[in-house]
Amino acid sequence: METQRQKKIAGVIQKDIVEILQRAALDGGLTGILISVSKVNVTTDLSIAKVYLSIFPNKDAKELMEGIKSNQPLIKHELAQRTKHQLRRVPELLFFLDDSLDYIEKIEKSLKGDENPIVNRDLLDKRKKK
Repeated sequence: METQRQKKIAGVIQKDIVEILQRAALDGGLTGILISVSKVNVTTDLSIAKVYLSIFPNKDAKELMEGIKSNQPLIKHELAQRTKHQLRRVPELLFFLDDSLDYIEKIEKSLKGDENPIVNRDLLDKRKKK
């Protein structure tokens, strides 16, 4: 169960990380790339923040994630500057790629196309009965 404090800190981090990453992408000459923070989870001791990023178009996601992870200390420093009046200590940032949108898109495609598991039952994995 997340406390109000965890939620508040996650909200602050989410808002600022979006701005930091979007600006970094623009400064790096990456136009036409949308980076959004889909979720931030802060641990109960407030020492770690798991930041889930959604990157569009997806073909650049892996490369961008590597860049973001390697620049984690700079991002954390920038976040510390922005949140110094709200947070005493900035949590360690862990970045993850949120691929839930891809997952939803695959489901939609399969439901619209020939690979509809409802129509073609062979596409579904056979479940073992216990």
